[in-house]
Amino acid sequence: MRKVDLINKISDKTGISKVDVLVTLETMFKEVKATLASGENLYVRGFGSFIVKKRAAKIGRNIKKNVAVHIPEHFIPAFKPAKEFMKDVKEAKIKVAPKVEEDNDD
Repeated sequence: MRKVDLINKISDKTGISKVDVLVTLETMFKEVKATLASGENLYVRGFGSFIVKKRAAKIGRNIKKNVAVHIPEHFIPAFKPAKEFMKDVKEAKIKVAPKVEEDNDD
């Protein structure tokens, strides 16, 4: 599902115009980013937590030049789903479309 599909689905279910749903979603995304960028975590009960994880400094390697590279400590965004969220997904009857194999008879 893409963002436009989500907007259409929310609009259809709530009767709110697509433009209003788009503005609301974009504002939510901006606020989540701003909250994490300020170093705070965001907790949404029953859904999950948007958290900031700290990655320790380490030595990496540039394999093209065969040189060790220092990677400083940095922070990355992460999402931790709530137990309720995990349970709902685990118990869902997910239908996986069968893979279509390409016929390579040349």
